[in-house]
Amino acid sequence: MALSYSGGFKESVQKVADLEKAGLDIVWVAEAYSFDAISQVGYLAAKTERIQIGTGIVNVYSRTAALMAMTAAGCDYVSDGRFILGLGASGPQVVEGFHGVPYEKPAKRIQEYIEACRMVWKREPLVYDGDTVKVPLPAGQGTGLGKALKLINHPVRKDIPIWWASLKERAVEATAATADGWLPIMFIPEKFQQVWGGPLKAGLAKRDPSLPRLEISGGGMLCIDDSLDQAAADKILDMSRPNTALYVGGMGARGKNFYNDIARGYGYEEEAIEIQDLYLDGKKDEAAAAVPAEMLRLQNLVGPKSLIKERLGAFKEAGVTVLQVNPVGKDPVKQVEMLKDMIG
Repeated sequence: MALSYSGGFKESVQKVADLEKAGLDIVWVAEAYSFDAISQVGYLAAKTERIQIGTGIVNVYSRTAALMAMTAAGCDYVSDGRFILGLGASGPQVVEGFHGVPYEKPAKRIQEYIEACRMVWKREPLVYDGDTVKVPLPAGQGTGLGKALKLINHPVRKDIPIWWASLKERAVEATAATADGWLPIMFIPEKFQQVWGGPLKAGLAKRDPSLPRLEISGGGMLCIDDSLDQAAADKILDMSRPNTALYVGGMGARGKNFYNDIARGYGYEEEAIEIQDLYLDGKKDEAAAAVPAEMLRLQNLVGPKSLIKERLGAFKEAGVTVLQVNPVGKDPVKQVEMLKDMIG
């Protein structure tokens, strides 16, 4: 389950603790340009016992590669080995507008951060001469006093899992080749091959055999209820319309919205154009209404048990190993318990 970055974090922690007892395996802490994710990871680590805690995601522009590695090692330490480092590139509006860093070579930067982090966790001296990461500083830059250093502490694990929230073809290929897990967005089992099938296949062919199987996340809203007909289920699914419209319509400028590109790749080209035009014109309600019902039905797990069982089969067939769910309704604990029973 992912926690919202828009507020109410402390109130959500008790929910996470309850869901941990019900069988929830992983909780993701978002960051965007809200409160930092790392302080919240530490808070969650102190309030939970078993659940894995991941950043979903932190970007690779606002922290150096060494700081990212140090931070992940620290989070893994305070959580007793329960941390997952979720990395992403964010987008130019946030990176350049909020952090004041040029949005350059995002896929290459994440690849180099992954390699640098793994060096630090093995307590190797951090010497890296990449396109985006150069440590120590090359001759002629800075004071000339830079020294190759290794992490002082012994990390709990030298192989902290790294999940990459990649969207574009080159980044998805690199994810499949080098990362421990993939965090896509708006994942539709029946359609994801249209968008990412080629890059995934190419990346898996290059995958280091020493790495474990690539984990893949997928899912959405969760509501298992045998009393739901399609109309009632659609009413629940409507709750996700504003957020989908935000991403497809508002997360980026025209021609630079990666989420809009995904919707187009799924075959919703006309709808994606309409959603973006409406959203950028300030017509957010109309943009939400333009989100295709089929898109919501296929991404989420809302309906009677028979339908949920069918959808679980589709996600599994697509290679999803971790279901990401957002339980809705009055009893989220019961929803997670029901889902665990259906899977188990």
